[in-house]
Amino acid sequence: MGVLSALTRGLLRGADRMAEFTSKRGPRTFYKSRGARPTGVLTSSRKFIPVQAMIPQFVVPNLEGFNLKPYVSYKTPAGTEEPMTPEKLFSQVVAPQIERDIEEGVFNKENLEKYGLEKTQDGKLFKLYPKNFVR
Repeated sequence: MGVLSALTRGLLRGADRMAEFTSKRGPRTFYKSRGARPTGVLTSSRKFIPVQAMIPQFVVPNLEGFNLKPYVSYKTPAGTEEPMTPEKLFSQVVAPQIERDIEEGVFNKENLEKYGLEKTQDGKLFKLYPKNFVR
């Protein structure tokens, strides 16, 4: 009986008391916004202070003469390239540098930071000298 009486009371009064608050319907202190993040803080005296760190900065490259469109259709075929693995990345990026340094005679096993590796390879997924690597 409570639902029916609430429905008839709402129809008789002509106001929807169950609708959610908006900035128009709510009290004077109600501030919901429309989904955008605030770019500052609101003080207790209702003064807005902008904070420079909260203002978004968009970095847009120069696109003059750029022929591609920003949309990629779902109908495009999947790529044929296999996913990159740590072994492939090592063999394509680091291994040629190491081979070149070995041929020139300047390779130093203690200076692995030069190739982007850490000093010790203990506990790593892929070691610099695997067991089957011919030295």
